[in-house]
Amino acid sequence: MKRSKPRLVLADDHRLLVEALRAMLTRNFDVVGTAGDGEELLALLRSTPADCLLLDLSLPGRSGLDLLPDIRAVRPDLRVVILTMHVDRILAEAAFAGGALGFVPKDSGMDEVEKALTEVLAGRRYLSPSVPKITHRMGMGAAHQAISRLTPRQQEILGFLADGLSSQEIADRIGLSANSVTFHRSRLRKVLGLASEFELVRYAILMHLAATEEEAGKEDGGGRPHPD
Repeated sequence: MKRSKPRLVLADDHRLLVEALRAMLTRNFDVVGTAGDGEELLALLRSTPADCLLLDLSLPGRSGLDLLPDIRAVRPDLRVVILTMHVDRILAEAAFAGGALGFVPKDSGMDEVEKALTEVLAGRRYLSPSVPKITHRMGMGAAHQAISRLTPRQQEILGFLADGLSSQEIADRIGLSANSVTFHRSRLRKVLGLASEFELVRYAILMHLAATEEEAGKEDGGGRPHPD
């Protein structure tokens, strides 16, 4: 019997790119659906069985990072590869924390895209070699200065963002509506001078790394870490 091709969904709001990807991937994959925004994607996944998803981070309305927990809830076994113009190690780690298995820049060749899909379908993680291995850390002086400008609620939400939680998951944790959390995220961007959700998530992870490194330094020096 002829072996069936893996079923692939494409999620990107650039229609020309979607059609180009469909044409180039059809040889080895069965493209079972495409979506241009988050709600369209979730509706498609609820109704269409698929094995893997090629997901853009910059979808309108909700970013790919924000959608990952919902995608995981709808299709727990779906293998997700991020295809993005954001070549950033922090965002890659955030995507992996959210449940993606692959991370590939949009300027990669089609051979690498297919390699990433093949790897994640085999249950292995794939990070493009073009993504930097290290990222700039944030000093604790800058971190403490930033924290001093935030309300306790904003600090709490920033911590949840560093853990990869969506607005709905954060809302469930702290007893607010998802709309209220979205408002707090908007306020956080304004207070911190960040232009996008990507920058906010990246900032939250950097803050978390700085705090973790400070705690590790205290323990190495024989001090006791501060209680939460």
